[in-house]
Amino acid sequence: MKLSEYAAKHGIQYRAAWNRFKAGKIPGAWQDESGTIIVPDETQARLNDAAVYARVSDPSKRKTQLPAQQKRVEDWAIANGYRVVASVSEVGSGVNDKRRRLSALLKRDDWGTLIVEHKDRLTRFGFEWFRLFIEQQGRRIVVINEAGDDRADLVQDL
Repeated sequence: MKLSEYAAKHGIQYRAAWNRFKAGKIPGAWQDESGTIIVPDETQARLNDAAVYARVSDPSKRKTQLPAQQKRVEDWAIANGYRVVASVSEVGSGVNDKRRRLSALLKRDDWGTLIVEHKDRLTRFGFEWFRLFIEQQGRRIVVINEAGDDRADLVQDL
């Protein structure tokens, strides 16, 4: 976006935006050959900052499957050009809405993309509601493996 659009978006005068640019306080801003100052879209830049979330239902899988799941998701994120700024794992039911680590992760504002291995790692029911609320914040959810049949996990959760 142009510097004038940046100024309008932040509710400041153009001159104040110019002063920020000259002081180097607008990350990634640059001036093209015609003199136009280009400011990268903050929302788009934030989408490259990813939070990884891994979860298992069974406490006996805490030491084996949980770290492996977390590493797979982190590796996938890095391989696909994301910068992992947060990585959270926990043991808990997918129908439990009182998962402390997930709640703390959702309250953070340093990430733009939440990456999970399967939909049900985030929540068993109401995934599309989750997606809607996350997208309303200018963020997104990426599910690595959309397909899957985890009936045994679902039965254990219930």
